[in-house]
Order: sequence, then structure tokens, then C-alpha cells
Amino acid sequence: MRGDAMRIVIAGASGFVGQMLVPELRARGADVMLLGRDPQVLQAQFPYCAVSDYANLSQALQGGDLLLNLAVVNSDAGASLSAYQAVNVEFATTLAQAAQDAGVRFINVSSTHALEAADRSAYAQSKRDGVAAVDALGGDIVHLYLPAIYGATFAGALRHLNRLPTPLARVAFGPISALKPTLSVTRLAEWLCHHARTTPRELVLSDGQGGNLTYRAVSRVMDLAAAVGGLILFALPMLILWALIRKEGDGPAIFAQPRVGRGGQVFTCYKFRTMAIGTKQAGTHEVSSAAVTPLGAKLRRYKLDELPQLWNVLCGDMSLIGPRPCLPAQEELLRLRDQAGVLDIRPGISGLAQVAGVDMSDPARLVAWDARYIALRGLILDIRLILQTALGAGLGDRVGK
Repeated sequence: MRGDAMRIVIAGASGFVGQMLVPELRARGADVMLLGRDPQVLQAQFPYCAVSDYANLSQALQGGDLLLNLAVVNSDAGASLSAYQAVNVEFATTLAQAAQDAGVRFINVSSTHALEAADRSAYAQSKRDGVAAVDALGGDIVHLYLPAIYGATFAGALRHLNRLPTPLARVAFGPISALKPTLSVTRLAEWLCHHARTTPRELVLSDGQGGNLTYRAVSRVMDLAAAVGGLILFALPMLILWALIRKEGDGPAIFAQPRVGRGGQVFTCYKFRTMAIGTKQAGTHEVSSAAVTPLGAKLRRYKLDELPQLWNVLCGDMSLIGPRPCLPAQEELLRLRDQAGVLDIRPGISGLAQVAGVDMSDPARLVAWDARYIALRGLILDIRLILQTALGAGLGDRVGK
């Protein structure tokens, strides 16, 4: 083993993820120490690794770089709430405290299910409680949220693919993974070996949908169908709104403004005008509410001012769902978005951040939500966000006071 090899201590390596992950870490030159309640069982599973029990946790952490917590009572265990709490909260806290005492970065692995506030299952609640309990300790911590993980074989919701011949399973995997995010164990190992020591306190890690042809094709078909259908269905209402805006005062009814799209390219974004002529070109949160016209206030309340952006969707400048496009002058937001890879995808009429009520007044927070969307995106999430937006979720682009 090289003297400069990363030393990763893993709790809970005997499960499906650990069995795939440990060989991947070893192949990348990592020095792996495994912790378990029964070291003999671990040694039989991983004869090429050093093992220890939890009674010797402090000694095992000496000289370590990371303590990776894979120990969990999973969502399909059907256990009691107290059983979930014992492992997902109390034991996680014990590990976090030991890592803090040893000066080792603690990687607290959780599932993306725990990010869903609407998920009130004992598993999801215990994971959220575990995050809060670990955070209360302070120290060098990363909460790592993972979707379904796969390697040479599949587990969890993907386990049925193991019944298929390998070539057929790989073909079927593309459409299935377009529905929800997934993560290859190879990508997880790469992140642990090269990025885990410098990543922010919270991260959602997935393969993303950039290379998924099924997701890209179906998403674009959805965009086109909604844009064409919407422009036809709302043609008369849009004409009436146009006339009402023109009647309210001087100036055009359609507001055209440069916005930054995919790849940093500037495009013209169209909206119904909701502000007085002469209002400064700035982020909406930087504009006084006094600039909003009486009719404009109503349009913004019900998000009717966004309807002309269906043309942007039809032209391919935008999608129904994605990060909201910003102005070229919003340099800090653009810099953060570029660093986080947010500019790699089309902006959207609505998105995860908007439904959650996060606007552009806090660039760092907005980019964190944009990055979360990119990691979590799939057809199911996109459809859900479309429905939530249609039902009035989110506050839209809020103006200043």
C-alpha cells in the first residue's frame, strides 16, 4: 500500500453497497479498514482488508481520512420506529462523535428518500432525525444523499433486473433510470477517493440524466407537447391578457429580456409585462414592488405572466422544468452556477427551487437547490413539479419591498 493512500474506515460494509464498494476503493489504491459487530464474518467476506469491531473504534480511526457510515436499517426492513432510531440516529451519532474525537471527516450516508418532507415513513423520519443529531455535534461532517446504487448487479427497487440476461438488463436499465436517479458504485468510489475531503457539508450524488437518451428524448417530447398544446389552448386567454395590458397603459404587452441559458448562451426570454415602463433591468428581487402594475400583480400572483415562455420552450431555449434563467448581469449567480454545473442544462419555466420558494435573492442557496435538482431529476420528479406548479406551489419571482 502506498504511504500516501487515502485511509477510509467503513462501518456497515457487509451490505449490498459495501460488498460492491470495497473492491472499487481497493482498486483505486485506498487503504480500507472495515468495522462490524462480528469481525470474523467481515474477514470472511473481505479477506484482503483489515477489520475491527466497534469496541475498538477509536483505535481503528487512528490515521484515518474518512469514516464512512453505511450502517443502516433500510426502508424495506419493516422494523419498528425504535429499531430505526437505534441505528439511523443513535449509532450514527456515536460514530460521528468518535470521528470528531479522532479528527476524521465523517461521511453520513443517507437516502434521497430522506429529502422528501412528505415521506413520513419510519425510515425517512429516522434518517432526518439522524442528520439533525449528527449536526448538533458539530465537527467535520458531510451528509451524503444517495439514490438507488448499482454495480455488476442490482438491488432494492432495481433487483428485478437481475432476473434478466445481462445485455437485456442493461438495455432495460436506461428507461428505468430515466424515471428516477441512480448511482453507479464506480462513481461513488471515485467521489470518495478524489472529492470527499473537500466537498461541502451536504451533497446529493447521482449519475445524472445527461447521458440518458430515454430521459432526454421523453423530456423533450413532453416540452414540445406542452408548448404546442399550451399555445393553442391559451391562445384566446393570452390575446385577452395582451389587450388588457395594452389598455392599462403605454408600452408593449410582451416583455422581452436577455437571459442566460444552457452553456451560458444568452437568449431572449418572453413574459407578459407586469412592471411599469422604465423599470431598471435587474433581478426581480432587486426591483421595488412599487414598480409592479395593478394588473401585473394579479398576473404574477397566478403566474400567468409566464405563459409567453411556452414559445421559449418550443424554440428549445427553455424546458418546462429546470433552474430559472437569470440575467447576464447577475455575475455572482452565474459564477456559482457555472461551478456547480447548473449551466449544463436548459433553464425552466418552473423548477425545484421555485416550488420550494427559493428565489434569486440568495445566490448560494439557490444554486444549492439547482444542483440538488440536477442530481435528483428524473421524469417522475419533473411531472410532479409540473403538477405542483400548476396547482400554485411556490411563490414565483418575488419583488423587493
